[in-house]
Amino acid sequence: MTNVINYLAAGGGEVLPLEEPINPLLPATYDLVWSVIPLLVVGILFWKFILPKFQEVLTEREDRIKGGIQRAEAAQVEAKAALEKYNAQLAEARAEAAQIREEARDKGKQIIEEMKAQATEESNRIIESGEKQLAAQREQVVAELRREMGQNSINLAERLLGEQLSDAVKRSRTIDSFLSDLDTVNYAGK
Repeated sequence: MTNVINYLAAGGGEVLPLEEPINPLLPATYDLVWSVIPLLVVGILFWKFILPKFQEVLTEREDRIKGGIQRAEAAQVEAKAALEKYNAQLAEARAEAAQIREEARDKGKQIIEEMKAQATEESNRIIESGEKQLAAQREQVVAELRREMGQNSINLAERLLGEQLSDAVKRSRTIDSFLSDLDTVNYAGK
């Protein structure tokens, strides 16, 4: 073995592997070659199997997001339509309520007018009845007064004449003339 070392040492310009300086930043060439080969194998496997699955998942997710956006837009359109429908129904209900209020006011006015007319009719009927009753009482009082006045006039005539008016015809004639004189005096005074 010593011969081999001497031979190698005598070989002149060859450097032994352990004698050359080591650079810590740059790996040896064989390390670079054996590191690149597994990197290429892993890269090819990644490109062949994992990348297509990743693209598929991304595409699926993109489709879900687009579908969700489309569904949200459709829901928003439906919500707008429902809001417009609700607003239309609300406006219709308000118009109907206003019409019902107006009809109620008109009906109330009509009822008030009817009640006023009934009250006026009732008042006129009561006044007419009172006037009839008053006229009947007046005639009753006038008849009673005539009778009393006739009796008083007979008594007065008997006293003045000194004789008794026994005859019914004379008595009636005297009462009638006295009352007619009394009526003419009454109407002349008015």
